[in-house]
Amino acid sequence: MDSALPRPFARTKIGEDNEDPDVSASKTSSIEEACIKSGMRMTGQRRVIARVLGTSRDHPDVEELYKRASAIDDKISMSTVYRTVRLFEDAGIIESHDFRDGRARYEQVPGEHHDHLINLRTGKVVEFRSEEIEKLQVEVARRLGFRLVDHRLELYALPLDDDKKS
Repeated sequence: MDSALPRPFARTKIGEDNEDPDVSASKTSSIEEACIKSGMRMTGQRRVIARVLGTSRDHPDVEELYKRASAIDDKISMSTVYRTVRLFEDAGIIESHDFRDGRARYEQVPGEHHDHLINLRTGKVVEFRSEEIEKLQVEVARRLGFRLVDHRLELYALPLDDDKKS
């Protein structure tokens, strides 16, 4: 791979095999650990939702979280998922993304910053990191008289193959 190209580290799409097959196992997820560390009371249903989120390899929306969590515990309601997601987000444990499909998508607050490229044809989300882009953003802010403290980059793209079909 060309070293100037961004480094992708996850390729995901809702509906693909997007979660660890052993979600219901007793192993504590990193989201559960973050909740416990923050002093949050962890009910059984919150634990299930945390594990589903923590083992997801995609950016599920609330409906997808509900589908996955209720398959593990059929007593989990949609409103429980909404409340739990809001609680986790307010605690800074997960973050919301709007990938222009009309639904909030969620992921654990990453340990390492990354950006997203969204394939508008398929909905696939590619997470990537580019030092070149990171440096450019800092430099642009500096030139405009600012110190960059945070950013979020989402690229919306069509496959190059689409250009050949035109």
